[in-house]
Amino acid sequence: MMTSEQVENLEMIAESAKQFAEAHIRPQMMEWDESQHFPKDVMHKLGEQGFLGVLVPEEYGGIGLGYQEYITVIEEITKVCSSIGLSVAAHNSLCTGHILQFGNDEQKKKWLPKLASGEWIGAWGLTEANTGSDAMRMQCVAKRDGDDFILNGSKNWITHGISGDVAVVLARTGDLLDSNGITAFVVERGTPGFSGGKKENKLGMRASETAEMIFDECRVPAANILGKEGEGFKQAMKILDGGRISIAALSLGIAKGSYEASVKYSQEREQFGQPISRFQAISFKLANMAVRIQAAELLTRKAADLKNKGMKMTTIAAKAKYMASEVCVEAATDAIQIHGGYGYTKDFPVEKFFRDSKLCTIGEGTSEIQKLVISRNILKGYDQ
Repeated sequence: MMTSEQVENLEMIAESAKQFAEAHIRPQMMEWDESQHFPKDVMHKLGEQGFLGVLVPEEYGGIGLGYQEYITVIEEITKVCSSIGLSVAAHNSLCTGHILQFGNDEQKKKWLPKLASGEWIGAWGLTEANTGSDAMRMQCVAKRDGDDFILNGSKNWITHGISGDVAVVLARTGDLLDSNGITAFVVERGTPGFSGGKKENKLGMRASETAEMIFDECRVPAANILGKEGEGFKQAMKILDGGRISIAALSLGIAKGSYEASVKYSQEREQFGQPISRFQAISFKLANMAVRIQAAELLTRKAADLKNKGMKMTTIAAKAKYMASEVCVEAATDAIQIHGGYGYTKDFPVEKFFRDSKLCTIGEGTSEIQKLVISRNILKGYDQ
């Protein structure tokens, strides 16, 4: 249970994020969506407001808050635009989060202030063309050359793969399928041999840049390794635990946006001489949305609480991500149905929520992978 002061703080943060989204995102979000434009200027403004350094301690330029506040920021931004919500989530929990959790003090001082302020945009590279869920088969390799490593290979489906100023990159430094043979490197944009590749033409989340990162004889100092050589895979799995809370929050934002739009529309739209909200077929859809969204939020908030306390939360994070992402797809689908033909047009927000929702069941571990994580941990006796 949160104290009244904590609740009041969350409400203030929610209102701040909402006002920012209404002022700086809503006016152009459909234009960005149509053209697949990634608004870097908005990301810089988000940084100026502290939204890109929510979890970063003040000593490294952030605002030093926890996961409850972070969830709230993601939700409120996503209610307006899921694309920007996704970019904020990836920047905070993946790139920035990896450096924060596993970097040494010198590395944190070097990169975190620029990331937290929004001066730099972060990317995180794990996925490859043929290694999505099967990450240990990655083909991107790093070979030692004196005090440096030479990176060769590519990463796919990377948020900010072209526009990111700095990336945390997972590369194989050992044998294939060896969980101790993968290392995390920080690579700055402008490093010779590091370039952006193909930008994906996506169904949804179109204003959040998703692209390839290419490494061709890219020389990176050994000093840029996060933690120790060979620890990268295990680090990545821990980062994904926190990342799944981010996607759960993103999912909640989409689900709540779909629900709120549906409640409003159902009370305004009349058929057969009365608002359609009075028809049981519609009101039951709204009831189902409300119940399942609240259940997903409770799971997500519990995962955030355990994360804040530094407790084991792999299973609960997977439960939250699985539940919330499936709920958001259901809510967006029902929202289209409630809106009828209008829901299929770009004049109403639910069309975009519908397209954006599906990524939540895929990114940072598919629903099937979440069920695998949950079932394995349950059978090992870990229920959270």
